[in-house]
Amino acid sequence: MTGPADPAVTALRELGSQLDRTLADLTEARRRVDQLERLRADGMSWHDIVTQEERPLVVEAVTRALDDLGSVGGRFRREEARALHREEVSITRIGKLFGVSRQRVSAILQEPLRPRGGDLSAGR
Repeated sequence: MTGPADPAVTALRELGSQLDRTLADLTEARRRVDQLERLRADGMSWHDIVTQEERPLVVEAVTRALDDLGSVGGRFRREEARALHREEVSITRIGKLFGVSRQRVSAILQEPLRPRGGDLSAGR
């Protein structure tokens, strides 16, 4: 199965889009790190830096970007494992391909499907 009806392809496209967003977010975070370094080099206290830093804080922005990427990447891993399993690739072989145990593959295959985008906005 290929094309838009293939859940693994859909998840792969979502991963590509999330990678683009993550790269943009991390590029902005890197710019802000340079800014914080300059403020500290100019003698500003950490309290003053953090108090005046625009929200989200750089550490919050990095955490959010990595969490979002992890969520979408996990969805792709599940869909890819399911696609391989539908192609009658053994759980042991999938584990070797993914670099995980066959027990982990079994757990991945049993994870429930989540609604698209459902867990990315929690708490934001």
